[in-house]
Parts: sequence; C-alpha cells; structure tokens
Amino acid sequence: MRTRLVVPTLWGYQGAWLGPDVVAGLTVVAIAIPEQMATARLVNMPAVAGLYAFLAGSILFFALGPHRQMSVGADSTIAPVLAAGAAAAAAVGTPRYADLVSFLALMVGVLVLAAGLLRLGWIAEFLSTPVVTGVLAGIGVEIVVRQLPAVLGLPGGGTTTIGRVRTVVDQVDHVNGWAIGIAAGVLAVVVVSERVNRRIPGALIGLVASTVVVGTAGLKSHGVRVLGVIHGGLPPFAVPSASWGEIRHLVVPALTVAFLCLAQTAATTRQAQAGAPALDEFNQDLVAVGAGSLAAALGGSFAVNSSPPRTAVVVASGGRSQVTSLVAAAVVLAVVLFATGALRDLPQATLGAILVFVATRLLRLPDLRAILAFDRTEFGLAVVTILAVVFVGIEQGLLVAMLLSLADRVRRSARPRDAVLGREPGTDHWIPIDVGRPAEQVPGVLVYLLYAPLWYGDADYIRVRVRDLIDAAPEPVRVFVLDADGVSDIDYTGVRAFGDLATELKGRGVVTAIARSSHLVHHDLKHSGLLTDIGPDHLFASVEDAVTALAPPRPNP
Repeated sequence: MRTRLVVPTLWGYQGAWLGPDVVAGLTVVAIAIPEQMATARLVNMPAVAGLYAFLAGSILFFALGPHRQMSVGADSTIAPVLAAGAAAAAAVGTPRYADLVSFLALMVGVLVLAAGLLRLGWIAEFLSTPVVTGVLAGIGVEIVVRQLPAVLGLPGGGTTTIGRVRTVVDQVDHVNGWAIGIAAGVLAVVVVSERVNRRIPGALIGLVASTVVVGTAGLKSHGVRVLGVIHGGLPPFAVPSASWGEIRHLVVPALTVAFLCLAQTAATTRQAQAGAPALDEFNQDLVAVGAGSLAAALGGSFAVNSSPPRTAVVVASGGRSQVTSLVAAAVVLAVVLFATGALRDLPQATLGAILVFVATRLLRLPDLRAILAFDRTEFGLAVVTILAVVFVGIEQGLLVAMLLSLADRVRRSARPRDAVLGREPGTDHWIPIDVGRPAEQVPGVLVYLLYAPLWYGDADYIRVRVRDLIDAAPEPVRVFVLDADGVSDIDYTGVRAFGDLATELKGRGVVTAIARSSHLVHHDLKHSGLLTDIGPDHLFASVEDAVTALAPPRPNP
C-alpha cells in the first residue's frame, strides 16, 4: 500500500479528531520541552538547540510522515554518538564544534532519507533483539555517567567512561548538596508522575519548580550551576560545511546514527501499531525522519530521531493524527520566541536528573531477564555488547554487536538442529523420538529430519552426524531416509557432501532416500545430478511412503 506524500495523516481527517489531537499535543509538549533541552546537553549544544531539533522533526514529520502518532525530535539514544563524532574533529564548545554537529545532522539526514527512498528499511532488522537491547543499555549507562557531574554539582571532565568516573571520584570532596537535592527532588517527581499516569508532565513540573526555587532562594550563590542566558528567536538558517578531513571523522558516526534511526523508528512503529508496519509506510517514515534531520541541520541544530516514549504518550493521550505534532511544535515555537528568558535560572542538575530518568528507560532489565531465561548465549551477546558500548565506544560497540549477531547466526546455522524420527503407533505420522510421545522405529531404518538448509557451512557436520547416528543405531541400518521438510535449499557444497555420504552408505549396503522435499530442493537435486545418483524412484512424497517402499523385510519368526 502506497502512502500519500504530503501531510498523509490529514487525508480523510475527521473533525472529531481535533480535540484529542490538541490534548495529545499539549501533553507531549509538556514532556518534550524539558527532555529536548536536556538532550541538547548530551550533544554539548545550547539548550535551545534541542527545541530547534524538536521543531524540525515535528514539522517535517507532520508534512511527510504516514505514521499518525509518531513523535520525532532530539533523541538521547543518538545524542552521545553525535557528541563523540563532532568532538573527534573540533573542540567542544567552539563555533566549529557546533558547525560540525549540524553538518553531521546533514549527513545523517541524507543517509536516512536515502534509505527510505531506496526502500532499504529492511536494514533495520539486521541486529537481533538481544544485541539491540545491549546497545540501548550501554547507551543508558553512558548517559548516566555523563550526567553524574551535573547531578552532583561538579565540573566533571574526562573523555572516556572510565575517565569520567575517575574524575567524579577525584572531585567527590566538592559535591554540592543543593544540586543533589534538586536532582533527587526532580527525579522523584518524574518517577512518581510516570507511575501515577504517563500523561502527567513530571519533567515539566520539576523544571518549573526547580527554576523557581533556584531564582527565589538565590541558590546560584551557593554554587548551583544554571543554564544562564538562553538566546531565543528563530535560528539563522544556513547550509553547514566541513572540510574533507573533518568529513572523514564524521563518516562512521553518521552511519552509526543513521542505523540507530532506522532501528529505533522500526521499534517505535511496532510498539505503536502492535506489529510490523507496512514496508511502504515504514520507508516513508524514514523519508520524514531524514527530512527532519536535514531541516535541523539548516537551522544549526542536530540530528533527530523517532521517540518511543513520546509516541507512547501520544497513543495513551488519544492522538489521532500528526496534528498532535503540529500543536506541540506551535507551543515550542512560542517558547523559543517569547519565553527563553524564563529559563535562565534552570539548574543543570534538573536536566541531569531528567536525563538519568531517560537513561533508566534504556536499561531494559525485564528484557535482559527474559533473554537470560530464554538462552544464555544470547544473553551473553547482550552483555558483551553493553560492555563494548560502555568501555570502548558506541560506534565500536555497534560494530561489535553486528559482528556478534552474524557470528552467532553463522554458528547456529553451521550446527543446526536435527532429529531422529519414529512412527507414531497406529498412524503413518513420523515424529521426533524425544518429544515425550510414543514413537516406534522400524528396524533397519534411520529417518533423519534436518531443520536447516544444506550448505557449505554445515555440510561436513551433517555428513559426520548421519554417519555417527548410523554407527550408533541398535540394529544395522539398511535404509537411510532424509526428511527434507525443514531443508529450504541445498548449495553446491551441500550437494557434493550429501552425494559423498550416499556413495559411502551405498558401499556399506545402506540405501539412501529423500522424503518431503520442496520443489526448490527438488530443483537443486535435479540440476546437480544428485537425483540421478540417488535414483528418481528414491524421492518420496512422505516418510511413510519411503519406509514402506524400502524397509527391509522382517524375518519370519
């Protein structure tokens, strides 16, 4: 199903939706304002840049996005990668650093936009769920470590996770009790609000309350760090630029952020729609998210991404279309134009506490427990990914995660699951003999079910496996039947290996047959010549037909 290209969620709009859309928009903006400003801190950009990013993401997704409830803007998942990428080419806090953050947004926007236009949304499925869980958890730990100085009222320092923790330990004698109290209070308000009702703007309540307290009580004189003067108004629109040397530093971060945008947009869509999205709609979502990053780049801000938490709030608030995003953007624009002066006493500890809360939502402990209960190997992949992201770097951790995912899949494919089958008594059904149901094996017959393609990675393993099963059979095997119902295809190496096995078994007086092969496997067998070697009359529609035709006669009592 193709989507309309311009304001797709307004086609067929109903008047009854306007009220819920306005309410959802006001609810989202109450959460977004403090969250977007806090996320800007992760990118080492002015707080107002986070609001600019929200404007760009919301307006462009309103114009182009087919997902009715998705919220797009500054995102804490990709923020640390953006900061690390720009810091590799320019000093943090300099005008050049800000330019490179915007140029990085331009690169990310082009990549995500291209992925949508070229229908490459399937790339989002490239990482397994345990590995994605590990990446997000690692980013969550990184965010917490980065915010420790703000929460504790310390200057901080360091360039790595270990370095930042060591700096905090060295500065612990200078902890500011007022900053800790502000952070603890804001965090308590956010947590309680979230548990009572997700639509309660706990972050906004904490932001307003802490700002008022700092201003009226004069806590700046007690060492509480605040944002200071925030320059509002519309941003100066310009196309960011970078030298070839700087671009080389930005390529890997841009690819990493683009990949995270694809993966998170897919996850957000599934969460909101309770299932996989239509491919055309998902690719159009990517076009809209990519366009949002391009607009943010032109406005001197940073790359945007879809937000699962804010999208969940839109769904819970009854939002019906992207009018929700337009309402939220209108309120944020009013703040940018007229109300930034009210934020000068906003304590940095408040934003740190908000980010710590955001980080806890990336540490999905129930998911990690579920992965551990399902499979220890996959849990190990998640843990290794967390450690790689935390101690090596997010880009390197994502690369490690991709390689681990591939390695685990290759390992599983090279050592596939299989089963020896037996006949269910009184029927012609053949079932695995170890499933806890009665199953009888025919003397002299081994029926082997393979749950995998027969390819170069598992060909030798399967040949040895079948040979061992025949040697271990309680009675001499005279007929070997491959139940090919689980075999999707056979490559040339697999054909050669199976042919060698059939020849070896023939020399030992064992007849080879294949049952329940698909038309694709039949094609592979025919064109490889293996079907001729085995004998076309040894290809059967069912296991029962094969056993009935080939089973050795039982001796008379």
